[in-house]
Amino acid sequence: AAGLFDLSHMGEIAVAGPEAGAALDYALVGNLSALRPGRARYTMICAEDGGVLDDLVVYRLDEDEFLVIANAANTDVVFSSVLDRSAGHDARVTDATGDYALVAIQGPAAAGILAPLAGGLDLGAIRYYAGAFGEVAGHRAWVARTGYTGEDGFEVFCRPEDAVPIWEALASGGAGAGLVPAGLAARDTLRLEAGMPLYGNELGPDMTPFEAGLGRVVKFDKPGEFVGREALAARASSGPLRRLAGLTIQSRRIARHGYPVLADGEACGTVTSGAPSPTLGVPIAMAYLEPGTDGDDHELAVGIRGAQVPVQLTDLPFYRRRT
Repeated sequence: AAGLFDLSHMGEIAVAGPEAGAALDYALVGNLSALRPGRARYTMICAEDGGVLDDLVVYRLDEDEFLVIANAANTDVVFSSVLDRSAGHDARVTDATGDYALVAIQGPAAAGILAPLAGGLDLGAIRYYAGAFGEVAGHRAWVARTGYTGEDGFEVFCRPEDAVPIWEALASGGAGAGLVPAGLAARDTLRLEAGMPLYGNELGPDMTPFEAGLGRVVKFDKPGEFVGREALAARASSGPLRRLAGLTIQSRRIARHGYPVLADGEACGTVTSGAPSPTLGVPIAMAYLEPGTDGDDHELAVGIRGAQVPVQLTDLPFYRRRT
C-alpha cells in the first residue's frame, strides 16, 4: 500500500545565484547546470582522490535556485565543501536545513492518497525525479516524485511548523488505503531490496562511485573541471578495485555489516549491508567482492559467528517494482 516516513533529519543546502549551476558543476560529479527547472538528479560529491564524501539528490527549483539534499551525518561536510568550492562563482551557498521538514509517502498507493490533499498540483504531471511547488493539506510545499525505497512515491518539503499537520492529514487520508507510518529500519530494508547504496555502508571516502557500480553519475563530458576529475578518470580507466554484489543467504541467519565473505574458505570480500527481506522472505545482503569472484566457480559463504553460511550470488536489485 504505502508508508509514511519522517525524513526531517536530512540536510538541505541552498545554492542560488546566476552561477549556481556552474558552482555545482565544479563541486559535484554531475552536470547540474544542464538540469531543467523542476527536475532532480542523483549525484555525489567526491574528494580530490575520488573518494565519496556523500551521495546527494539535487533539485533545480528555479533557473538560479538549487536545493542539495545531503545525508544527515554529512550535512556539515557537504555544506562546507560546496561553500569552499563555490569560491569565484556568483552563487550563494546556505545551510537551509533548519528551514525544512521532510515527510515522504512511498508505495503503490502513494499518489492516490496524496492527490486529494495536493491542492493545485497535478501529480500525474510530475515525472520521476521531478518536483513542483504547490500545497499539501493547505500548506505550501515542494512536492517531488523522488525517494529511496524502490517504490513510487513523493517527498514533501515544507516548513517545520507545517510538518505535523501535513503528517496528520496524510495519515488520516491514507488510513483506509492501508497507509502506515514507517521508521528508518523499514526504510533500510526497502532500499536494500532495491539494491540502493547507503552512505557509510556501500559508499564512503575509501571508495569511488565506480566500486558501487555508479560510475554513470560521473559526467566527464560536462564543461569545465570538477573536484576529483583526474582521480576518477584514472579509476574509470583502470577499473574498480572491487565490485558491489548481491547475496542471498541460504539459511535464516543474517549477514551483518562487516562480516567476511569467503570463496572456497578464503576471504574474498566484506558484507556492507544485510537484513531479512520482508518482501522476498529470505535474508539478503550486499557485499564488496574482489574482482573475479564468481559464484559459478567458487563455493561462496559468509562467516557468521564462526560458521560458514552458504550464500548465492544474486543480481542487483533483489526487487523491482511493477510499473
